[in-house]
Amino acid sequence: MPDLRIQDIRVTPIAFYDPPLLNNAGCHEPFALRSIIEVETEDGVIGLGESYGVQEMIAALNELAPHLVGMSVTNISGLRARAAQVVCGETTGYSGQEGLLPRVIGAIEVAMWDALGKATGQRVVDLLGGQVREDVPFAAYLFYKFKSHAGQTATDPWGEVLTPEQLVGEAQKMVDQFGFRALKLKGGILPVEDEMAGLEALHAAFPDAPLRIDPNGGWHVHTALNLLPRLTGMIEYLEDPTLGIEANAVVQAATEIPLATNMYVVAEKHLPPAIRQDAFRVILSDHHYWGGLMASRHLARICEIWGLSLGMHSNSHLGISLAAMTHLAAATPNLTYDCDTHYPWQTDEVIEGGKDAFRFENGCLTVPEGPGLGVTLDRSELKRLHQNYLDCGILTRNDRAEMQKHQPDWQFARPRY
Repeated sequence: MPDLRIQDIRVTPIAFYDPPLLNNAGCHEPFALRSIIEVETEDGVIGLGESYGVQEMIAALNELAPHLVGMSVTNISGLRARAAQVVCGETTGYSGQEGLLPRVIGAIEVAMWDALGKATGQRVVDLLGGQVREDVPFAAYLFYKFKSHAGQTATDPWGEVLTPEQLVGEAQKMVDQFGFRALKLKGGILPVEDEMAGLEALHAAFPDAPLRIDPNGGWHVHTALNLLPRLTGMIEYLEDPTLGIEANAVVQAATEIPLATNMYVVAEKHLPPAIRQDAFRVILSDHHYWGGLMASRHLARICEIWGLSLGMHSNSHLGISLAAMTHLAAATPNLTYDCDTHYPWQTDEVIEGGKDAFRFENGCLTVPEGPGLGVTLDRSELKRLHQNYLDCGILTRNDRAEMQKHQPDWQFARPRY
């Protein structure tokens, strides 16, 4: 029997190139921040995790790590109990101040599952209860964007996307390269009529593609209500159109289009009021902030019991996170919609094989081969991306400040239109 006790936990902050993508909060900075977590057992097995890389997250992970030495990688309950004793503080989330605790637990828990799988020769998907689908479908995540970052002359490879024609071109490139069947548009950025023109252009160009839009709470209730007739029959779900559970419940009561959320149901305490008010009919899970893979399976069961549909949220991420998402999705019977992923937007990678380690076929991924998550750390790339972190000077994400480099008079507003 392998020794499953934790000998060491290492946390390495990294920064990787991110395009100038637009959202309701502003513009992505030139570098996205992540943390790479290594959980090493006394037998020398190393499990991998990947999570957020902002300053308070790194500090919390490093504070917790010594308290887990000597604990078995199978002891997920012990991880939660010790984290609850050590981790305190808050980080800014979509719905106000969200606790660091589930985010820290989720970061280390994935690495523990990976270590357990590697130590026992089992895949994470099998440790989570078994594989229920061979192919995990993902959606093309479409963004409006600037042609380059502020102060830079080099044009981003995807170019400028601010018009319906440019948006259709972006979608076509995504579909051609990755075979995605569903399309998701990040909205809440341009005036509503401009975004509706973009959405209608996508529908005309890809009439058979399931289509969705996410204004990130950027529309007033009356705006969302006025748009419902035009959206009916065109989109498969409407994600977070307006601000908060109560306001979205008003919109949901006026339409049969399912409302989805990853902004206002992001913790267990949000589920009762959202279910009671029938505010959302699709929950977009994310193991990074729900507290890990086990907590995400529990969320899936809650959705099944209460008749809620289930999808998967994404943020800027690399291959360790993508592997964990794929294992989780493959083991979740009631996954209703194609998963979100930012992966096509990222050019850097921290796992062996680089971007060739994952190949989308018809918009789908298969579970990586091999024990655990099925991925291995590329230490030369880890060193390079850590140096990026040290050099870039970014310690927390600030889309607002980055947007103001492009448009000095721009101010954040939610709802905006």
